[in-house]
Amino acid sequence: MLTQLSINNYALINELTIDFSSGLSIITGETGAGKSILLGALGLVLGNRADLSSLKDTSKKCVVEAKLSIANYNLKDFFEVSELDYDDFTIIRREILPSGKSRAFVNDTPVNLTALNDLKSLLIDVHSQHQTMQLSDADFQFSVIDALVKNNSAIDGYKKGLQLLSKHRRELEKLEKNQQEANLQYDYNLYLFNELEKVKLQIDEQNELEEKLDKLNNIEEIKLNLSEALAVSINEEIGIQSLLLILENRLSKIAPFSKEYQELSSRISSLKIELDDIITELEEANEHVEFDPLEATQINDRLQLIYNLQKKHAVNSIGDLLIILEDLSEKVSQVENADENIKQKKKEIDKVTSELDAIASNISEARKKIIPNLQHELEVLLSDLGMANARFSIKITPTKNYFSNGKDELEFLFSANKGGNFGELKKVASGGELSRIMLSIKKILSENTQLSTIIFDEIDTGISGEVSNKIAGIMQQMSQNMQVITITHLPQIAAKGSHHFKVFKEEINGETATQLKKLKVEERVDEIAEMLSGKALSESAIIHAKELLSP
Repeated sequence: MLTQLSINNYALINELTIDFSSGLSIITGETGAGKSILLGALGLVLGNRADLSSLKDTSKKCVVEAKLSIANYNLKDFFEVSELDYDDFTIIRREILPSGKSRAFVNDTPVNLTALNDLKSLLIDVHSQHQTMQLSDADFQFSVIDALVKNNSAIDGYKKGLQLLSKHRRELEKLEKNQQEANLQYDYNLYLFNELEKVKLQIDEQNELEEKLDKLNNIEEIKLNLSEALAVSINEEIGIQSLLLILENRLSKIAPFSKEYQELSSRISSLKIELDDIITELEEANEHVEFDPLEATQINDRLQLIYNLQKKHAVNSIGDLLIILEDLSEKVSQVENADENIKQKKKEIDKVTSELDAIASNISEARKKIIPNLQHELEVLLSDLGMANARFSIKITPTKNYFSNGKDELEFLFSANKGGNFGELKKVASGGELSRIMLSIKKILSENTQLSTIIFDEIDTGISGEVSNKIAGIMQQMSQNMQVITITHLPQIAAKGSHHFKVFKEEINGETATQLKKLKVEERVDEIAEMLSGKALSESAIIHAKELLSP
């Protein structure tokens, strides 16, 4: 329930605070006094878009704050999911800065406009004249029926299933498209795959082969230099090995005389051991150095094959070729396994479709069961509102199509006159009739939903006389279950309120500002009398006003 609305620096309002109570609250005022400004401010704090034109003084920020009592509306789960701090007395604040930037807060926690709109849908229904046109909108008509049968949970499940079905269908479409594209390239990809697979490439193979071929191509120079190296090393007279042996003998004789000589002798011995190992390896290498023309041809052919493959695939290494081989393997496998993947995806679609159809069928049956009651209640209410011959023809038709809220098509037709033909509401109902139909729907919804507050903005347009009293009576009934706030120009409705507020303009320091005050009993008499006869209050108007206000 809305308990307070505070407005600062918005449109024609400098500063204004309104305290609301339960029951039926009435807001009246002359045309242009600023009643729409109040609704605009409330809409702003509940998530409507804003711009700098909302600021009365563009050098200061605009602040609109709504306080709501929400203890009785089971909203803790919503606050938890939305990561908001819950409080039985929740405060929603909206700020528009001079820069044009907008900020919103719920219990001092910053929120986006989506969260505000979600919260609004759970708390306050603001009904304007424009909303009456929604009566002809199928989505609105479905929302009324589904609210009455409490289909929300089933429809949430249906929507999740529909999302899953759409996801599976997109994946199937992608699989089939990929299969078609892959089929076109399959033979060529298979050829390329087999060609690379047959070669059995190894990651370091190219470097090893190039090194071997370089060795074979320079075999004579290698043989010559190895032979000369051996000669230098092992010549009996001038070879390094012989000279090093002589050096070792000389130092070994003087090693006992000094630690220094002993160390030098040890180092020479180590050097001789290393040289002996080198000579052994040189001899072994020299023995095995020989040119094998067959091996050279094989290596050259293998390298040429690798070079050709690299050129063909526009790469520079065996590693790149192996990556291409893996990619080709996936493409070939994709085609070879595509039928099975597509078959499996179709099974998943069939399963989800079956589950979705069952949910849609339950939704449809629930809708069909409530329709006779809805038609009857609407016709009874409209009869009380002066439309004794009003009739509805509401039909639910299951289809094969998947819509956002089920598989039904809805025919919501109306006839205002006895014996008249049924037609679409927007074509056969007048503005006054649409207002009464909408009020009747809101009345029925108020008894079947947990909405805390409903605000009517001149829903009585096009209505007068005894019907006005009937409308006021319906609003009073609604106010027993929820908070009702109505902006009206009819004295019959204004007189039925538990609380009465007047919107008016006054000039302050040379500027026009919108003001609002709660009327006392005497002030209500004058206000309603003015609504009856105009500014010049007549005695009869005052008497009539008192009669309207009497219990």
